[in-house]
Amino acid sequence: MAAEWFVGPIMDKIINACSDYLQEQVGWQMGIKKELESLRENHPKIQAVVFAANQAQISDQNHPINKWIWQLRDAIDEANDVLDEFEYMKHQEQLTTNTEETKKRKFTSFLSEIPCKILKIGERVLKRDPNLKRLEEAVQKLDKVSADVTTFLRLLDSTKQEQKEQEVDFYKTRETGSLPTNDLIGRGDAKEFVMQWLRKPSNEHRGTDLYRNISLLSIVGHGGMGKTTLLQHVYEDEMTKEFFDLKMWVCVSNNFDVKKVIVDMLSTLKKERPRLDESLDALQNSLRTEIMSKKFLLILDDIWEEEKKHDISKWEKVLAPLAYGKIDSGILVTTRMDSVATMIAKVIQKEKKTFKLQGLEEDQCLQLLNFHAFADVENPNDYKRLRFWTILQDA
Repeated sequence: MAAEWFVGPIMDKIINACSDYLQEQVGWQMGIKKELESLRENHPKIQAVVFAANQAQISDQNHPINKWIWQLRDAIDEANDVLDEFEYMKHQEQLTTNTEETKKRKFTSFLSEIPCKILKIGERVLKRDPNLKRLEEAVQKLDKVSADVTTFLRLLDSTKQEQKEQEVDFYKTRETGSLPTNDLIGRGDAKEFVMQWLRKPSNEHRGTDLYRNISLLSIVGHGGMGKTTLLQHVYEDEMTKEFFDLKMWVCVSNNFDVKKVIVDMLSTLKKERPRLDESLDALQNSLRTEIMSKKFLLILDDIWEEEKKHDISKWEKVLAPLAYGKIDSGILVTTRMDSVATMIAKVIQKEKKTFKLQGLEEDQCLQLLNFHAFADVENPNDYKRLRFWTILQDA
């Protein structure tokens, strides 16, 4: 049984059924009313904790939150079992009553039932009804276990904060800038392809569509293939400085946020970085003003969002101001996923155009290996034999 199920409908059933019994019983009310009120108050918190724990997928069964969930489940099962028995007995009593009523006259039946009713009420007042006693104990046990939910809510809040900080740290390690940090090894042909694509006037039908002045090319390849390094060298090439009025470099990564991406574009164009707390409309208008009637190059590096309706809506907000750029403006995208290239093409209403970055040739791989292996060596020529031996081993 899924955790959400037993803390959802089943716990609802226990609380509501016991509340109904409160209306019927005379001496039972004060003994369990407090616990039921506490359960009703804690129920949404319990659901939130169990849902969050399931989302976190904590596999360690000895983890405190998993131990608590099992205790909670046991308490709910016990209370539910007692309720089932209670319901069964009620149906049996009702069936017996209906049978007797068919055999006896109403007045006689009424007189004969009065002592029984008085006896039952008396038993419950004195807590001698074993079923009511069991139900009361089960509810008290459930309330006692549920009381710990506040502790786990605080624990989950703390865990979420830690995860958020880890995500920020991870994003910072992935963040890229426009300046190349490595030589462009084995990607000369790829760079020339991109440069030629940037130089040529777009031959697409321009028409009257919103993004008619913009061309799009997506660089697709596995992680570590050199997509970012390739576009860093393109971005810093003298040709792009002469050909475009404006250039923008934005590292998107898996921390995609509409306003942040727009702010990153603006910070490339302006001396001051806009504030994230500005309205989306203000940021969009500011970007539109900056690129109005200017030929721009925008590089969106490391996009992870996949093709989903919600993501398309977010990217529409990001790219809408760019529609006001001058003819032959260009957007270059790097991504590991072909679906991202499809999504961005849909947003700016273009036919998808991709350049798939393949693996390097063997000699290029060796060149790259030697470049990194001897990067910190003051005089690489002192290690010629080692370099030669490496090449022989791989030959």
